[in-house]
Amino acid sequence: MTINKEISRQEHSSVKLTLTVAKDDVCSQYEEVLKNYGKNIQIPGFRRGKIPRDVLVRKLGDSLKAETLANLIEKSAEEFFENKDLPRNERPLPYSTPKVQDEPALDLEHDLSYSMIYDVLPDVQIGAWKGLEAEAPEAELSDDDINRELEAVRERNAVVLDRDDDAGAEKDNVVTVDYCEIGDDGEIVPKSERQDFVFTLGKGYNIYKFDDDILGMKKNETRELVKTYPPEETDTELAGRTVKIRVTLTALKERRLPDLDDDLAQDVDEKYHNLEDLKNSIRESLGRNLKNRLREIRISKILEQIVANTPVDIPLSMIRIEIESRWRSLGRRLDTTGEQLKKSMENNGQSLENIENEWRPAAVKAIHSRLIVETLMEELKLEAGDDDMEKELADIAADENSTVEEIKKYYGQEHMLEYLRENIKERKLFDILLAENTIKPGKRENYLDLMSNNG
Repeated sequence: MTINKEISRQEHSSVKLTLTVAKDDVCSQYEEVLKNYGKNIQIPGFRRGKIPRDVLVRKLGDSLKAETLANLIEKSAEEFFENKDLPRNERPLPYSTPKVQDEPALDLEHDLSYSMIYDVLPDVQIGAWKGLEAEAPEAELSDDDINRELEAVRERNAVVLDRDDDAGAEKDNVVTVDYCEIGDDGEIVPKSERQDFVFTLGKGYNIYKFDDDILGMKKNETRELVKTYPPEETDTELAGRTVKIRVTLTALKERRLPDLDDDLAQDVDEKYHNLEDLKNSIRESLGRNLKNRLREIRISKILEQIVANTPVDIPLSMIRIEIESRWRSLGRRLDTTGEQLKKSMENNGQSLENIENEWRPAAVKAIHSRLIVETLMEELKLEAGDDDMEKELADIAADENSTVEEIKKYYGQEHMLEYLRENIKERKLFDILLAENTIKPGKRENYLDLMSNNG
């Protein structure tokens, strides 16, 4: 098929591709369609396969031309996009389906020209990326950080025991209650009953916030509470209301934390001989986390400057996919799917458009940075060779207390080795960026704030 192309660049890294199919190919395709119809169609008064051409054209003219046009567009587009030598900036992004603009009419006396719009990989001309100066926070581990993690270890190893029947509920006890709302008529308000609800007293993990009201209650005791909620109450169904609640305490337990001693260390893992071993392991782990977080922040600060020096016209389809990815990620964290999460939010009166508009700047920033990283890796010809891969797999095996063979088997699934190669290349690039630019010490932060700050 003889095809001529013309490409014009549009905004947001999209292109308009105009393909022209020669008249001879148009006629040839029309004849092929006509021949196929003649073999297979049944028209009263004619034997199958013996229908005169002029009869077919007269009766099926529009259908013949419509199918011919569809075939020509499909075949010519397929031939164009399957060309292995097609430049990257002319190839549609995987998630950007070319769309025909102003579908043409078929004219057997002329060439066929039609246009498609689609997104392509944006042109990234890297600006200044060496000799930059950025400021990043400083932080170091403290004894408080170690002690806080030790307390978390105690919490994870706590045991929950029943309290005596005559014991009164105290803060931090684990309580089980049945509760309901009572209406003005003394009857239970429909759909307000809850049985066997378990929560830690003092944490406020109940709808009516009756923690303080049930302090001192004993097992099987029932209280009727009258509570008034302020107009600014976060639960809109309770805001500004006074309600009567009936609460029955059905179980009362206390969490007992283990002593901070050698026995606890050995319970956590047999490799710890004593408490000091556990502390050293925690210190090493937190120190590694801190080092990685500081590196991430420093790289981010450098990339922010390169982004400012490197304008990129980001395709709308890239932004759409990034935002969809954020829906899926949020859905996974909430143990649901992105689509179910959207429906739930809409049902609660939340605007998906407003949420996505809030996400958009961060999504654009993430895409922009990623494009710069990918371009620099390509321009610097960074590779992850076999030796790099062997070392990486060995390091992962050591970190996960596994064998290299087990790690290889795991990463041999679903193109994960290629993902690992990209990580190695990216790490090499970040090493170069840190070496080629200057990071000045900024304000000193504590470990907890630094690790919890996602900015």
